Amino acid sequence: MMRKTNYPSLTGTFFCLLVFLLLSSSCRQAPAAKKQTSARTGSAEIRYAQGFRIDYFDNYKLLSIYSGIGHAADTAQYVLLKKGAKAPEGYTKAQLITIPVQNLVAMASTHVAQAEFAGVTDAIIGLGSFKYITSPAVRKNIAAGKVKDVGVDGTMNDEMLISMKPGLVIVMGNPDAKFTKYATLTNAGVPVMLNSEWLETTPLGRAEWVKVMAALTNKEEFVNAKFDAIEKEYHRLAEIGRNAKTKPAVISGMPYKGVWNVPDGDSYMAQFFKDAGTKYKWSSVKGKGSLALNFETVAPEALKADFWINAGYVDSKKDIQALDARYADFKPFKSGTIFNNNKRVNDLGSNDYWESGSVSPQLILADLIRILHPELLPGHQLVYYKQLN
Repeated sequence: MMRKTNYPSLTGTFFCLLVFLLLSSSCRQAPAAKKQTSARTGSAEIRYAQGFRIDYFDNYKLLSIYSGIGHAADTAQYVLLKKGAKAPEGYTKAQLITIPVQNLVAMASTHVAQAEFAGVTDAIIGLGSFKYITSPAVRKNIAAGKVKDVGVDGTMNDEMLISMKPGLVIVMGNPDAKFTKYATLTNAGVPVMLNSEWLETTPLGRAEWVKVMAALTNKEEFVNAKFDAIEKEYHRLAEIGRNAKTKPAVISGMPYKGVWNVPDGDSYMAQFFKDAGTKYKWSSVKGKGSLALNFETVAPEALKADFWINAGYVDSKKDIQALDARYADFKPFKSGTIFNNNKRVNDLGSNDYWESGSVSPQLILADLIRILHPELLPGHQLVYYKQLN
């Protein structure tokens, strides 16, 4: 068995490579301003996400983003400061971000979803790529020439980005790589913020990164109300799924260049499987990303699995068999219980599962329960999933 580092699977429609960062530790000094309680009106209370923290003070907010999961990890700090206010002392390594952020560049479709959730899609003036965006509002702005293609990681046009003078550039964070690659931007006064939502261990934790967007745009009350409704519905559904009388066995993914990436046991996808009431072979494996296996390791499970979920870039059983005739021997292939997360794909190939799905965990969970236990949610119509015939 081959072990992969904690990187998310490259399937789906993530359009940018993972950003490489190795954060230097920065110790927080005691701030001079008076700290406010996180429960005060207009603040974001974090209940599930482990990858960031927001502290509120009289004149600013302090956003801390961890390079890994947990408070002991290296931390990147951002002082969110009202325009015209004096910057607080004691944060020499922190980047200053003027709020509310009026315009931003988003390097991943999940960042677009977070902006749309907060009602600030018009703030997006740049994207890493146009190809993988499904948001109608953002696509409209692209067509109107209001959004620029700034290039994905490794090919980012720094000169263009600096000339655009964005209030913020949001990039994907990874605990194993270097942040110095953004020095040209940060030295020019362009703040670059890490977003590591994919490292969260629960679907609600991943979705809760919308509260970072809320803090950046002063939309806390609006976002809190929307998130509370999602949280309530997710818990209602998880209670149904976990108490299902049967626990069907599932496999996930599809080999790519000889490697079959399956969700690690601590990943948000494994939590989806748990909350949907399944048996998942690798549920006890430690890790927040993907586990890299070969065909021979997964095949014995696939031969007896009840369902095949998230099968990759395929639209039919014929497509699957064309890739490898051995797939036809899998039980889900024979029984017709293959369900893929590509129901909402537009004419450009953009898959909304990876966009709006990242902030709609209750809809994904409802889909999975409807697939795995149709009798429990008989009235639910699949949103992100479709059955492959």
